[in-house]
Amino acid sequence: MDYGITDLSTFILGTIFIVLLPGPNSLYVMAVASRWGVAAGYRGAFGIFLGDFILMVLSASGAASLLKTTPPLFMAIKYAGAAYLAWLGIALLRSAFDSWRGKVSERVSENATPARIDDSRPFRTALLISLMNPKAILFFVSFFIQFVAPGYAYPELSFLILGVIVQICSAVYLSILIFGGVHLARQFRRHRRLSATATGSVGALFIGFGAKLVGASLNG
Repeated sequence: MDYGITDLSTFILGTIFIVLLPGPNSLYVMAVASRWGVAAGYRGAFGIFLGDFILMVLSASGAASLLKTTPPLFMAIKYAGAAYLAWLGIALLRSAFDSWRGKVSERVSENATPARIDDSRPFRTALLISLMNPKAILFFVSFFIQFVAPGYAYPELSFLILGVIVQICSAVYLSILIFGGVHLARQFRRHRRLSATATGSVGALFIGFGAKLVGASLNG
């Protein structure tokens, strides 16, 4: 046992597999990068990092236990998250529909500059997605805290080490998605309808995530 961490190798492997699972966090960051570039993608990524950090602090401080012992509160978070994801999905579908029907030529210059965006929007939106993402909440409630030895004298150090590992894994993965999204955008930008189809697909996935959360709640 090192630094109060019971099984570091298992935690790292589990974190990698959980991070790689498709979810609203990663899809949103990739979508932002593909539409507005690397800088906007990283603003979204930093929103995810902050949201994850807040959830880590809540887990370490015992707020996670409140979610376990108060099912209505957890259900409220799940429904709020589902509604927000659906709202984002509808917005993306509308954007894709407008682009598909646009009167602008389908073929545009490679150097065409994407529409400007409020610099703070990707950060704020990604932060809300992260905080309302049941996958992240369940990760920190049911998985994250299980690797800290209850009797260790300095649990804050254990949480800090585990938190740094999670953020490193997340940063590497989101960076791959950001640069991959930008590369794909260069191809999509030449074909407006192909780009609209990709945007609409992401919107449909967001709506699907929301519906899945509601369905799981009703079946549970």
